Amino acid sequence: MLDFLKGMLSEFSGMDYGELRFHERISNIIAIRKGELESIASNNYSGVGVRTLFQGGWGFSSTSRSDISEIKQAIFDACASAKVSSQGKKNKAVKIEKANLATGKFQPVINDALTNHSFEEKLELVKKTEEKLRNASSIIQSSSVVYREILDKKYIVTTDGAFCEIIDSKPEFRVFAFASNGKDYVESMEAVGITGGWVDLFGSKKPDDFIDIVVQRAEALLKAEYAKGERATVILDPSLVGLISHEAIGHTVEADFVLSGAITQGKLGTKVASELITMFDSGSEGIAGGTLLVDDEGVLTKKTIIIDKGILKSYLHNRESAAEFGVEPTGNARAFEYSDEPIIRMRNTGIERGNLSLDEMITGVKEGYLLKRAKGGQADANAEFMFAAQEAYRITDGKIGALLRGVSISGQAFEVLQSVDAVSKDFKWDMGAGYCGKWQYAKVDGGGPYIRCKAIIGGRQ
Repeated sequence: MLDFLKGMLSEFSGMDYGELRFHERISNIIAIRKGELESIASNNYSGVGVRTLFQGGWGFSSTSRSDISEIKQAIFDACASAKVSSQGKKNKAVKIEKANLATGKFQPVINDALTNHSFEEKLELVKKTEEKLRNASSIIQSSSVVYREILDKKYIVTTDGAFCEIIDSKPEFRVFAFASNGKDYVESMEAVGITGGWVDLFGSKKPDDFIDIVVQRAEALLKAEYAKGERATVILDPSLVGLISHEAIGHTVEADFVLSGAITQGKLGTKVASELITMFDSGSEGIAGGTLLVDDEGVLTKKTIIIDKGILKSYLHNRESAAEFGVEPTGNARAFEYSDEPIIRMRNTGIERGNLSLDEMITGVKEGYLLKRAKGGQADANAEFMFAAQEAYRITDGKIGALLRGVSISGQAFEVLQSVDAVSKDFKWDMGAGYCGKWQYAKVDGGGPYIRCKAIIGGRQ
């Protein structure tokens, strides 16, 4: 296929740049809710995305057919689109930066390939797990278990030298319960998403472990009191650190958002966080859910330091934005499917570990909270955020107290990071089961150590 695509590059004659991306995807999902199949599907599809640049204007086309005539037609359509686009680019002509382009075959380490396990085996796993969860406790009113996997094969060739094959494997597993004691209702969820194989997915927790965690948390939450809203010292676990890193900070440093006026515009070289904070985005992080060895422009990915000891050092770039800023591309161009154009996206975004133990961090808190297990939320271009936590524990005189419920955390992310006074030596990727939804989906991950900072706790007044 690589040689076939390379032979098609001659069709870009007269263009400034040409790119062909063949993408084959196997996508399987099994979801069971309250004993009934909610979703079950197995899809296998492929196609070619074509992108070209002519006198400062982009053109894009795609086709689900892989024969010569259809690809030639897609190239013709992309070239025609680029020529039209170039007419409106006289003052803002697009350029692309030179890059470290990939050649050869690239794939993550995969322990026990997902294809070694039949669809029927995966269905049976989901059925048994959901049944066990549903019957694990009388408080469980509704239960849901989801297994999903994405298996990708890509071939990328460009007129300036990319020539690569990319293999990827991303499974995920979710367990969710809605529980009630007849008076109150709570939700409890546990999930994992990785890059790798079957053994990698269930390496640290087996399916029955998910059930135990979800049920025990639900039972505890039903007995817990509500937190009181206040500004407080908080210790955030890796899941919340990952959520802040991705949602509240990461999007503000994606170069397309920066150019559109994000709060980070013009702030390179300035202090934006505590000197204890070093934040990064990386394509090569083992089994982390956002691992990406080559981006969808054929650029080799690398670890990009976003914040270095509190100083904003870099934005995240594709080849176009890198040329705009006069820097090297960071390998952040991503397209979810062959019919999507590559746009700037994160991969694995997190904060570097520190040198304290969690116990040492807790001991140093007179009054505050330990927050664990992120539950989602929202953030904006000004880095204002509000996220929920499944578990919150009151800390008094350096000791962990009772579990609280209904807790959220909010603030301005850079102000929160400015207040950080302790970072743990623990580190965990903990967002791999999710997707980023910036105009098109992308598998990402986020994580880090525990951090101690100041933020607003939301609860009942």
